Amino acid sequence: MTDIADTTTETATATATAIDPDPMAAARRLLGDRSATTGLTRAPGEPRPEPAPAEDADADPADHAAGADPHADPDPDRVLDEDDLLDREPAEPVVSPFDRPGKWFVVHTQSGYEKKVKQNLEARMTALDMEDEIHEIEIPMEDVIEFKNGRKVVVKKKMFPGYLLIRCNPDDDVHFNIRNTPGITGYAGPSGRPTPLRRREVESFLQVPEPGEEPQRRTKPSVSYEIDESVRIKDGPFSDFQGQVIEINEEQLRVKVLVNIFGRETPVELEFAQVAKI
Repeated sequence: MTDIADTTTETATATATAIDPDPMAAARRLLGDRSATTGLTRAPGEPRPEPAPAEDADADPADHAAGADPHADPDPDRVLDEDDLLDREPAEPVVSPFDRPGKWFVVHTQSGYEKKVKQNLEARMTALDMEDEIHEIEIPMEDVIEFKNGRKVVVKKKMFPGYLLIRCNPDDDVHFNIRNTPGITGYAGPSGRPTPLRRREVESFLQVPEPGEEPQRRTKPSVSYEIDESVRIKDGPFSDFQGQVIEINEEQLRVKVLVNIFGRETPVELEFAQVAKI
């Protein structure tokens, strides 16, 4: 058995020698390949480098990279959606119509002919070459809630029937030409003198939102009922009952009707659409 082991050892040694006559050189080459792979190559006698400190997960990226963009996306590979793009877009400042060139004035017109009078004034502006003097003509509108065929609908109506808002230069010649436009009967002001509107009035009439708020549509219910008015209930459990209006809630579009139920006066709260005039 000893002879067989010795023979095996000699055979392995001979094979290694045949492959590489210098076993230590082969070992050094092997160690050199591993060092190159792991980046730990160092000269003989050079001290072993200290391991790199672990990166703090909570550290600010700006501490590790000078000049890094503080607004950069922490996850550059993330796919941006529509909300991300909207968030990055700067909000446009709201410019008040009061701050536009000129001043705002109110003129009387023939009621029901506001659009026609506006067209007349625009044609007069062009004919007299006054586009640089008269800047803007507005018919203030608002949304009004009405009830048609038992359904609540929102319709646009003139805020001030028979009036126009005009932004123009405060000049006597300009006022003279505006006043003499067909359909305009004069200026709304003391003794008919042109009186510019105040900021609060302009922004209220033209519905300018407050800073930081979204533009909101102003909606006003069209109230056609009066206290003590007799109405008929046309919908609900009290359909076809009659009663008197004792309370009107314009904000919630509801009325309270006093109804005679089994010989007793009982207040019933209903929506505008549930009642009709008699």
